[in-house]
Amino acid sequence: MTCLPVSVVIVSRERPDALDRCLTGISQLDYPDLEVVVVACPAGMTRIRSRFDARRIKTVPFDTPNISEARNLGIAAAAGEVIAFIDDDAVPEPLWLRYLMPAFNDAEVMAAGGYVVGRNGISLQWGARSVDHGGHTAPIKVADNAITVLHPTAQRAIKTEGTNMAVRRDVLASFGGFDPAFRFYMDETDLNLRLAREGLATAIVPQARVHHGFAPSIRRRADRTPKDLTEIGASYAVFLRKHCPKNQHDAQIATFISNQGQRLLRLMQSGQLDPLDVQHLLKGLKSGIAQGSERPLTNQPSLPKPSTGFLPYPTKTGTRHILISGRRHQRAALLDKARAVLKTGDIPVVLCLSHTALYHHLRYLPEGIWLQTGGLFGRSDRAAPLVQMTRLQPRAKAERRRMNQSWNLSPAL
Repeated sequence: MTCLPVSVVIVSRERPDALDRCLTGISQLDYPDLEVVVVACPAGMTRIRSRFDARRIKTVPFDTPNISEARNLGIAAAAGEVIAFIDDDAVPEPLWLRYLMPAFNDAEVMAAGGYVVGRNGISLQWGARSVDHGGHTAPIKVADNAITVLHPTAQRAIKTEGTNMAVRRDVLASFGGFDPAFRFYMDETDLNLRLAREGLATAIVPQARVHHGFAPSIRRRADRTPKDLTEIGASYAVFLRKHCPKNQHDAQIATFISNQGQRLLRLMQSGQLDPLDVQHLLKGLKSGIAQGSERPLTNQPSLPKPSTGFLPYPTKTGTRHILISGRRHQRAALLDKARAVLKTGDIPVVLCLSHTALYHHLRYLPEGIWLQTGGLFGRSDRAAPLVQMTRLQPRAKAERRRMNQSWNLSPAL
């Protein structure tokens, strides 16, 4: 099967550690025809220069807080036939592009999206969804282990997530890329609606998975607690002006403010916010809505052809995914084994379990090791029984079987 050349575009601002971790994940991708484009602030550029693969990464300096402008600069630099996007606080699974890119072998498919795994590394954050002209999403039922090609309707577009999506470059360029009126939030949703307006098909690929960690930023803390809702409000107002009938705007905005207020109250009840925080955040939200209601909307010119040729990134193909299992008191030795696997060019996944029923968490360590921790008797799949009586070897087999929905793990060492 043909492997189309793909450019992976990463936008990063004031998160050099997260960017470095993301790039380490990119370096472990199994895909033969890949280039990497990073649009970053000075701190991100400095971090890239310190990496072993710095010469194989296209870089675009940019230090303005506008993700759409930054992505458009990345598109302009990208020379792949398809452009894939991932956030700097996310990490792809090694077979991400192996699963995602075959969707484009169907000439009808103009865009594709995969699934996004949440902070515990196991549960889905976002799966297959559609979205309407008010920005409201609804789940779509698709097969878990196959590419599903979907077509928009007059009422609903196919939703993709900005941290795990890909679009044909010629289509994206002809659309003018992302709309800079969306400085943060709903930039990809706006693109989904524009694709739908043209009746273009989008593929959903559940096995193409990205782990999204929500690193802290100027807008939120590491635990996802918001620090500023101004741009969220502004982007929602812009979205309504572009896509929603005018006579529905007031009702949609009222619902939006109510939903955000309820979210803030839940955070206050959990102790993450105090009443003054809630008041400040709602004030910023309403200010943003007012700003977005006045923000200029312009027709986006087509983006230029690539400014440079395709820069192949030296990924490896055919790497093995090695499962290393053991108990919590063996953690240091297990990680040493994992480092030895890394040196061979293969990818280690460490399963390190305590003699408890603690829930499982899977995370990606900056050095390039996937580490799953929890209790031998605890659940990984949150829909599984709360306690599972088992032994280490059968539990390792069960976890390998679960992960191999999107991995290719060998038997546990």
